[in-house]
Amino acid sequence: MVSVVTQLPVEGAPPDEVVQAWLQMLSERRPPDEVRRIGQALQEARRAHRGQVLVDGMDRTLALMHTADTLNGLKLDSDTLIAAILSELPVVGGYDPEHVRKHYGADVLRMVEQVSRIRELSASSVHEVKQDIEKLRRLLLDLATDVRSILVLLAKRLRLMRRLKHTSAEFQAQAALETRQVHAPLANRLGIWQMKWELEDLCLRYLEPDVYKDLASRLEGKRSERIAFIHDVVERLGQLCREQGIAAEVTGRPKHIHSILAKMRNKGLDFDQVYDVRAVRVLVDTVPQCYEVLGMAHSLWRPIPGEFDDYIARPKPNGYQSLHTAVISADGRPLEIQVRTRDMHELAERGVAAHWRYKENDRADAELERRIAWMRAWLEQQDQDGNTAGEGQLPSEDDFEVRRIFVLTPNSKVIELPSGATPIDFAYAIHTDIGHSCRGAKVNGRIVPLARPLQSGDRVEILTGREGGPSRDWLNPHNGYVASSRARNRIRQWFKLQDHEQHVHMGRSLLERECVRLGLPRPELETVARSFNFSEVNDFLAALGRGEVSAIQAARRQSALAPASPRAERQGSITETVRRRKVPRSDAAPAVIVEGVSDLLTQMARCCKPVPPDPIVGYITRGRGITIHRQDCRVVQKMDAENRSRLVGAVWDEAQEGSNFVTDIQLFAGDRKGLLRDVTSVLANAEISVLAVNSQTDKREARANMRITIEVQGIEEMGRVMGMLAQIPDVIDVRRQV
Repeated sequence: MVSVVTQLPVEGAPPDEVVQAWLQMLSERRPPDEVRRIGQALQEARRAHRGQVLVDGMDRTLALMHTADTLNGLKLDSDTLIAAILSELPVVGGYDPEHVRKHYGADVLRMVEQVSRIRELSASSVHEVKQDIEKLRRLLLDLATDVRSILVLLAKRLRLMRRLKHTSAEFQAQAALETRQVHAPLANRLGIWQMKWELEDLCLRYLEPDVYKDLASRLEGKRSERIAFIHDVVERLGQLCREQGIAAEVTGRPKHIHSILAKMRNKGLDFDQVYDVRAVRVLVDTVPQCYEVLGMAHSLWRPIPGEFDDYIARPKPNGYQSLHTAVISADGRPLEIQVRTRDMHELAERGVAAHWRYKENDRADAELERRIAWMRAWLEQQDQDGNTAGEGQLPSEDDFEVRRIFVLTPNSKVIELPSGATPIDFAYAIHTDIGHSCRGAKVNGRIVPLARPLQSGDRVEILTGREGGPSRDWLNPHNGYVASSRARNRIRQWFKLQDHEQHVHMGRSLLERECVRLGLPRPELETVARSFNFSEVNDFLAALGRGEVSAIQAARRQSALAPASPRAERQGSITETVRRRKVPRSDAAPAVIVEGVSDLLTQMARCCKPVPPDPIVGYITRGRGITIHRQDCRVVQKMDAENRSRLVGAVWDEAQEGSNFVTDIQLFAGDRKGLLRDVTSVLANAEISVLAVNSQTDKREARANMRITIEVQGIEEMGRVMGMLAQIPDVIDVRRQV
């Protein structure tokens, strides 16, 4: 465990002489104005917290001084120390944010309030579920727009863990669990190894006391032997560096019980097999010197295969850089050696805090901003094991964008939502039924509009009702009610279920109306539904009503699937007679196959004007080839037995494209000037050939009735043209003339 080095007392309220001595120590590297501001904040804290004692028995003001002293050891700026000293003000009465802003600046106020908010969340939101813990860590970092707030939080937690033995066993277990799950991983991700190691060791001490005592006793039992061995290694390696002209600092590396235990468990090793039980660290000035020292170490002792890691060439995701190697020493036991530059060591020990040195003239630290952006981007991409693609590379500013937010339920469960999410998104993330019954929301205890975007750290309570359901307005993207696909899909699904009967009725009406409009026979619903892969007719009609299936598609499918027309008993001989005539079909005639033969003279019947894919039938005329009728043509239906015997089967030739077909359209509209001009303009813009227009006007009703003969390539183009005509002002109805 990392040793605690401080001159501050641990009992009682700090007397004036202790306060002055501490401020004098700070003045060794801080300007007088900054020390004066720190002293002013400390006096204000002493007045606000006089007589107050924390759960571990330490005076509150003294505890704040210990926290600030830890941050000073990390060489953080004066604003961070002041924020730490004032961080308990929000928990006492009479807290005035404007007073803090006026006397200490906006940065200090922001840190004080962020620390207060983060402490509240971290203390009430620890769950056993691993996924929730990960969300909580990211929530805390997301709340800390100033990363120094997290450092203050960690320093406060470290002070508590150092005094945890003075609390009850129940509190010890709870605090150690919170620290292991939240604070130690945060220190790790920020690269503050000095805090990480001590927090982990302290957690192990209270969560697994027997294991901790066993390992601690093993380390202590061979302490004298280990000290003598390390002293010999330091002397030999240091002497070799001096001979090569390298100014190296060689020291024994502290032994961290938690890391030793982790290696034993992960690799299934015994205590004597853990390489870094005996370890030294070498600090040099330059990167080339790191590799020179590595070569010297390998020349003195035999390296262990597979135990060399080059974190200089490939830094860890949190920016850690060093050379790690393990060798077999003279006594045949392993020895770990770490080699790094002094700058690398400073960054490894203090992580992000290493960039918060005192800055004159209050100039911005661009490196810090890049580090924070890198840290946040890494947290978005990293998996639970800390692996990420492109590790060690800092993203550009364009790469950083808040994509997720983390909000809390009234029971402090962390919910992850997309950026821009609203209370409705939150309700559906909790449970679909809660989303359906959502009628209002409280955010941080205040009722807010349902379209209000949430922010990380908001505590949301959904107000529900017993009746009703979601509103259709929620699906309107312009209203901003919903940002998540989950909520949007659940709302759509609800309306599908609730409006099923209505959609069935609408779909049936749409299909029947479209068939009438196109002059098609009454649809065979079961056949058409199966062709669209619907097993139930009502499901197919509901899809029509919802607009998932086009009515014109269904109408055309009905036309294509219509049963074949009756044929005459002597059909074969009649067809053979037609074939013997060998009368070639006109090039202008549409492609029709009669009884399997395509090379026949055909013409379209003027009575019904068939258009593909209308079901058709051929009628053998005397001397004029075969006339093609629609199967439901009234002329065909009224034929006597003699004429019916001349009917032959016919189908459209799908292999031939580009043929035009003549059809009649009936248009009903309110009579007005310019109506005919508008109709012809629409047809001209659609590049439709108009063969004839017959218009009649009913003066009494002020209605116009037009019969328009046009050429189209099929029923789809006819339906498209009819739809365009229906959009003309005052047009009442457009349908196919049959």
